[in-house]
Amino acid sequence: MKDFSGKKWVTRKDIFIDRIASAWLIRRFIDSKARFVFVSKGTEKTPRGTVPFDMYGSEFTHHGEDCTFETLMKAFDLKDTALQSIAEIVHDIDLKDNKYGRKEADGIAQIVTGLSQKLKDDNKLLEKGLEIFDALYQNYSST
Repeated sequence: MKDFSGKKWVTRKDIFIDRIASAWLIRRFIDSKARFVFVSKGTEKTPRGTVPFDMYGSEFTHHGEDCTFETLMKAFDLKDTALQSIAEIVHDIDLKDNKYGRKEADGIAQIVTGLSQKLKDDNKLLEKGLEIFDALYQNYSST
């Protein structure tokens, strides 16, 4: 696998659960120096030298029944029970199929929805989202 350290990662504006969680996964487990760029919906060309995620046609997006978070976990061979729990929650919220039946999904969806209504700036929303997923990871790591 090529080196993904210190990259600019790009995704669509108006981030929500899968893009927030995926950015957290990237920053915490794939590229600790990751910087994030947000482009308008419908943008087909991404800025030169960036790594797109959760964008149509990109390597790191929905594949089959997987949301982007799950795709990233598989692509980077991340095997961690706490991450798997988070992946199941993100999947249930993002794909709305209740595949995993995670009881936490509704509450987390409400928190992220409230934050996205309050914070219209994607960078600020991502900052708060990182804290949410840090807390979830801490919780699932200690159980």
